[in-house]
Amino acid sequence: MINQGVEPAGPGPVSPEQAKAQDNRVLGFWIFLSGECAFFASLIGTYLSLNTHTAGATTLVSLIDLPLTGLMTLSLLTSSLTMVFAFLAMNRGELQAMKVWLWVTALLGAVFLDLQIFEFSHYMASGFTMGTSAAASAFFALVGFHGLHVAFGLFWIISLLSYSFKDGITAANTSKVWIAGLYWHFVDVVWVIIFTVVYLLPKVH
Repeated sequence: MINQGVEPAGPGPVSPEQAKAQDNRVLGFWIFLSGECAFFASLIGTYLSLNTHTAGATTLVSLIDLPLTGLMTLSLLTSSLTMVFAFLAMNRGELQAMKVWLWVTALLGAVFLDLQIFEFSHYMASGFTMGTSAAASAFFALVGFHGLHVAFGLFWIISLLSYSFKDGITAANTSKVWIAGLYWHFVDVVWVIIFTVVYLLPKVH
């Protein structure tokens, strides 16, 4: 007898057609991610080349608020942990727990974006804008594009929660969650690099 009050222990068996579709999605995503790595590497390289070209104007290092950026980093790194919890719940077939962890991940991502908007507003009010210098332009391009990637990841997670689980956790939608989570971890890793190169090292030197 089936106990309908208990969720299944996993997404169920995968047909050969579903396995092939999942493999194609994952392969396509890795190709996309390699392009994203090259994109951010070029932005970071540009920033490192231009960060001393301040034209005698306001410099970033004089404005950096490490407690603020530290809080931003903490929120994003914690969101990677909650995404792992969502994966674990999905693998156990616990749909509601997975949804809760995905919502927590999205909330932490929204906190990061709110803090970044506050940071940008503070910098601009202090005279550090996109047109201040080459260094400022490189900074806003690098950090701004990363923020756009976080916003896209946030939209992606909310879209999954809104449309992908009407029939519960199935073999057809687990790869979608896994790929979205991998993207989220990617933007978190990129932020760690940005935080270290742009914010932390200038302050400790």
